[in-house]
This record gives sequence, C-alpha cells and structure tokens, in this order.
Amino acid sequence: MARPKEFAPEAALQSALELFWRRGYEATTMSDLVEHLGIGRASIYATFGNKRQLYMKALDCYLRTRDPLMTEELSQPGPALPAIRALIRRYAVEAGAEETRLTGCFITNSAAELGPHDEAVARRIELNWEQIETLLHASLVRARAQGELSADRDPRALARMLLVLMQGIRLVGKASSDPTRVRDAAEQALALLD
Repeated sequence: MARPKEFAPEAALQSALELFWRRGYEATTMSDLVEHLGIGRASIYATFGNKRQLYMKALDCYLRTRDPLMTEELSQPGPALPAIRALIRRYAVEAGAEETRLTGCFITNSAAELGPHDEAVARRIELNWEQIETLLHASLVRARAQGELSADRDPRALARMLLVLMQGIRLVGKASSDPTRVRDAAEQALALLD
C-alpha cells in the first residue's frame, strides 16, 4: 500500500514557484528546492518530476492564478480608458515598490531567461501575452466605440504598444532603483491615448 503524502502538493508547488521567481530557473538547484520545500528529493521527483517539469508546473500555476484583477478591471461597464490607465499605473507602482521590485514578474523573468531557447516556455509566455493583448484590444475597441478614443486610432496597435510597455515596466522596474523611471514612461505612453 502506498504511503500518503506527508506534504500538500499545491503548497509545495507554490513554494517552488516563489523560489524560481526569486532566483530564476538556472540559479535554482534541486538542493535549493529540497531545502526550500522541506521535502525529500525523491518526493519532489515522484510528485512533480525533474527540476524542469517542476518549473513548468510552477509556470502553469502562475499563469492560472496571476492577475485575475486585470480581467475584472478591464471588463467593468462604463468608460474603458480610465480602466486602462488605472491598469498601467498599477503596473508602474508595483514595479517600483520595494517589496516587488527585486523579484519582478515571473512571466517577464521567464521570457528573459528561458524564452529565447525553450520552446515550451516561449509558447506559454506568448499565450499569456496574447490573452493580455486581447483584453487590452477589447477595451480599446470599446473605448473607440464610446467616443473615448479617436476613430482614427488603431486599437490593435495600441494594445500591442501597451503590452510591450507593461512588460518593459516589469523588467526596468526590477533592475532600476528609481521608481520615477517607470512611472514617467507609463504616463508618456498613456498620453498617446488622448
């Protein structure tokens, strides 16, 4: 008879996600994971597979659970541009906040570290970016239909610009100790919506 697990797999996965997020894939060893999760190497392998499989499960967990607020913010009835502005400003504030600055965004970190040479990671990142772009595009189409955005503006191109801005905010916010850098950039980009 198989012994019951002496740890909660979802809690262990969340803990692994936090370690990968803070240190990156390459800098995190199996020994680090054993120590951080507080479970044996054999239990990690039996439950999650090898380090890469665990990383992919952590990335999938992140993608399922991160930023549900974005959909809620952009789907509210009424004017669309204030919601888009609030979202971009929230990204800028979070990127410059001391408690989140050093970790950055797990997606942005994964894109920079693994995206160029790991096709499975790149596909997941691309899917996430497509979802964000679609949300932004829908909001901008609504803004144009409601007269908030000039009829000659291209909602798809603006959505792509905002997506790239958001990812850039996360990356620069992680590396810069000057939070005004990302806030100023966000405000300049938002001025393009006027």
